[in-house]
Amino acid sequence: MTNVAETAAGAAPAADQKLVLFAAVACGAIVANLYYAQPLVDLIARDLALAPSAASGVVSLTQIGYGVGLILLAPLVDLTETRRLLTLTLGAAALALAATALAPSGAAFFAASFAIGVASTAAQMLLPIVANAAPAETRGQTVGTVMSGLLLGILLARPVASVLADVAGWRAVFGLSAALMVAIAVVLRAYVPSRTPQGGMSYGAFLGSMLTLLKRHRVLRRRAAYQAAMFAVFSLFWTAVPMRLAETYGWSHSWIGLFALAGAAGALVAPWAGRLADAGLTRPGTLAALVIAAFGFAVAGLDGWGGVAALLFGAVVVDVGVQINMLLGQRAIYSLDDAARGRLNGLYIAMLFLGGAAGSALVSPLMTTWGWPAVAIAGALIPLAALAFAVFDDGRD
Repeated sequence: MTNVAETAAGAAPAADQKLVLFAAVACGAIVANLYYAQPLVDLIARDLALAPSAASGVVSLTQIGYGVGLILLAPLVDLTETRRLLTLTLGAAALALAATALAPSGAAFFAASFAIGVASTAAQMLLPIVANAAPAETRGQTVGTVMSGLLLGILLARPVASVLADVAGWRAVFGLSAALMVAIAVVLRAYVPSRTPQGGMSYGAFLGSMLTLLKRHRVLRRRAAYQAAMFAVFSLFWTAVPMRLAETYGWSHSWIGLFALAGAAGALVAPWAGRLADAGLTRPGTLAALVIAAFGFAVAGLDGWGGVAALLFGAVVVDVGVQINMLLGQRAIYSLDDAARGRLNGLYIAMLFLGGAAGSALVSPLMTTWGWPAVAIAGALIPLAALAFAVFDDGRD
């Protein structure tokens, strides 16, 4: 039993459809903040006179900040009043984005980028908030709808940033996003239900309880491991494919951005995956998702015969597999402890985030040493390795 309990008596009310829709849009807009800088590294480095060795910090510091926020900030939905916490976090995100847009130097930009990452964990606060507002019978479908918005934000952030930067410069990208965070904070404050947990737990004890949850729940450890493997595949694919398109096919930056839109098809499967989980089909769905991702990456590796069509097929199929497994995992962990959903979600996302970082880190050594075929082999083998464990997983906690 946790020491944090919801004060409201009775079952959670059915999720309001406006809340679900706004949460989906908000999650996409918030998480996009993590990816705006990726296609703009050259522009930002040139404008702020960054050394080539420091340019990668434009992206990595935001990601590091997000990882910190997942552990130290996002789980606070289990400890503090949700509406106020969300409003303050979105306000901090707006300030950090504005500071980025106005940054006079590399040091100022890096500090603001780290703050953007921390505050962007507001997206991971929204997921358990909406899950708490949904009845158990449809919780998977509700979370799937919100996750559709989150995935679309990830996939659309890069092309949107590229287009805006071409029109108005890179600073406008962050300035407009700052204004958008303010608007989202106002709308969500009107629709997010107020929930005040109780329990008298100190912040230190609260953080310590996350380790207890990780030790207690086998389902959390297994689902996080499966999705860490899948997110490694996702990051491996979307880091390496732009390089493949540019080097082998001579594609321009704009065309590569359009190619990334293909991955948005994966977001369409999220509500369906949620219904699978609600129907109790988590285990077969997991096995299918792992096979789908492996197959998609294997086909992409055959672009020497299939050309860009093989890569396009891989983009859609890999994203579908990753999305299905993600939703099945979240539905499973949200059923473990109603009063600890924020902490469970923070742990789950933090661990899959580590998998994504590992996948990105593999790209450079694989591409420079053995080329694209090695990347494709790794991308197909990683989900198959997870499959070998999932086959023997009976789903018990």
